[in-house]
Amino acid sequence: MPSHRDIAEMLFELANYMEIDGENPYRANAYRRAGQAVEHLKRPLEEIKEDLQSVAGIGKGTAAVIREIIETGESSLLNEYREKLPKGLMSLLELPGLGPKSVKTLYKKLNVTNVSELEQAIRRQQVRTLPGFGAKSEAKLLEAIQRAGTRPERLPLGHVRPVAEEVLTQIQSIPEVVQASLAGSIRRMEETVKDVDIVVATEQPDHVAREVASLPAVEEVVNRGTTKVSVLVAADWLVQVDVRIVTPEQYATALHHFTGSKEHNVRIRQIAKEKGWKVSEYGVEQLADGRTLTFDEETHFYNELGLPYIPPELRQGKGETEVGLEQGLPDLVAEKDIRGDLHVHSQWSDGHCTIREMAEAAKSKGYEYVAVTDHSRSLVIAGGLSVEDLMKQREEIERVNRELDGITVLAGVEVDILPDGRLDYPDDVLEQLDVVIASVHSAFGQDERTMTKRILRAVENPYVHVIAHPTGRLLNRRDSYALNLPEIFKRAADTGTVLELNANPNRLDLNDRHLRQAVEDYGVTIAINTDAHRAEHLHLITYGVGTARRGWLTRHHILNTLTLDKLVKRLKGKNHGS
Repeated sequence: MPSHRDIAEMLFELANYMEIDGENPYRANAYRRAGQAVEHLKRPLEEIKEDLQSVAGIGKGTAAVIREIIETGESSLLNEYREKLPKGLMSLLELPGLGPKSVKTLYKKLNVTNVSELEQAIRRQQVRTLPGFGAKSEAKLLEAIQRAGTRPERLPLGHVRPVAEEVLTQIQSIPEVVQASLAGSIRRMEETVKDVDIVVATEQPDHVAREVASLPAVEEVVNRGTTKVSVLVAADWLVQVDVRIVTPEQYATALHHFTGSKEHNVRIRQIAKEKGWKVSEYGVEQLADGRTLTFDEETHFYNELGLPYIPPELRQGKGETEVGLEQGLPDLVAEKDIRGDLHVHSQWSDGHCTIREMAEAAKSKGYEYVAVTDHSRSLVIAGGLSVEDLMKQREEIERVNRELDGITVLAGVEVDILPDGRLDYPDDVLEQLDVVIASVHSAFGQDERTMTKRILRAVENPYVHVIAHPTGRLLNRRDSYALNLPEIFKRAADTGTVLELNANPNRLDLNDRHLRQAVEDYGVTIAINTDAHRAEHLHLITYGVGTARRGWLTRHHILNTLTLDKLVKRLKGKNHGS
């Protein structure tokens, strides 16, 4: 069944179409109000399907549409509007400054149906002649269009990696391919990616090159040769995929070479040079006799150089070869080490799934526990919970725990750190919860001293266990706020407060550099959480673990690698100052 959020979004879309089409605005607003009612509803819709009109904001007509969506997953009325009106009208609503009324004017007066047509109308200075528009609004709209149409130089890893893996799967299905692997920044789990590198081993390079160029995922072929094929695939934006084709004997050294990083490869070449060798993507050439060594796997390549195997995430040219030579590398945390997720959302606030659905998804991942941490009351836009709702949610969590074996649901909250540093709930409320995560969701522009003082106040609260996404950044969208991180790290270590590595690929906050500093210099404990708003988001833990590995973290640095008993003891230790 569609989630509350899914149904609400369909009702909002329906209201927008109605308003653009010229429907009575009161009717359009009725669907908008119904969407808001569904969005903030705490009870499962299926339970009240036959009594929807008892919910404030839902009338007879909207109830019928909601019931149809619950039963079929679709709305016939919405489908009619989707067929009647150009699809591109909805993309216009994504531009800042345009609402349904403005889009209606553009559509009815100028027949503008998409962003491209709007840009043309602006350049012809037609938009400024319309009611409610002018030369200034034209300029602002053109700037918004150009900003939206500019591809960032690098895209978040989580946006590109799934597409890269799909291309890799298609390549691996070619019978003549012996081996194939992702390389480059994706294999190193860098937070952003410029393009995709794939290394392929085959005895029939011509045939494989032709097959790669005709893969289903390919939008355009940039160039094609017997050693390299470059194609474009769609991942938010068009992304270039460079497929390097080598013989099976060259595969291990080619994989190493094209994995990089550039700085790591420079250091490897220096080590080889000291031995009288020359490293390339084709193998290790022994200059004394001209022989070229090849290897079955990368481990053997590293061992030949006198090094332990260096995981791709550490290949940054930041001391990994020196540490490997002198004392060996740490046993980096792995996804199998994670025993639970301590930051997930449910339908009680802005999540899409019930508590039971989130618990079942966590259980299917083999987790021992999952903490439901919905938003606190001040975050109205995300359906933040009142104290009364928080207590009711606790009752549902206890019911799920009684009904579901093999997983423990912890009662938690993501409590807002208000601009003055106060928390959104009093201590006597927080004291009743298993897990309290505190985070900033407002007043991002505060100066460094104010923001640092604000977060330190939360760090020092005995009932706050974790500070979520500590720097507040959103990749390609919002910079970190001003913050004295070393001061935060020191106080977090002193108080036993955990700092989060938010695994959502739009955040990855803390980043790898901050993680290494927090752990090595201050002894901070880290929690890797997904901030999941859907059950399927739990798989984002992969990105968090990859970032933790780039930060040289082991399972001993991570809170949620503890067993449930040890976790509960550790959390209670913060409350009691131990």
